Amino acid sequence: MMSIKLPKEQKTELAQSVQAYFEEERSESIGQLGAEQLIDFMISELGPYIYNQAIEDTRALITEKMAQIDDELYTLEKPIQNLRR
Repeated sequence: MMSIKLPKEQKTELAQSVQAYFEEERSESIGQLGAEQLIDFMISELGPYIYNQAIEDTRALITEKMAQIDDELYTLEKPIQNLRR
């Protein structure tokens, strides 16, 4: 199972964003602990989907780059002339 561990500074910053969101958008207060627990829950629920999408995006990028390299290799090929006439 995939486990994402955020550095304390990042988690604190995210928790502050979650708290601000709840206050501004929902007119609700959420404590630091509640915000951190929500972050942990969202990471565990959304993390695999986001990770898999990142893998798919990377796969598409690598495939595109490999096609470009393949095209460039074809341009480097030397013509072969038939020496017997």
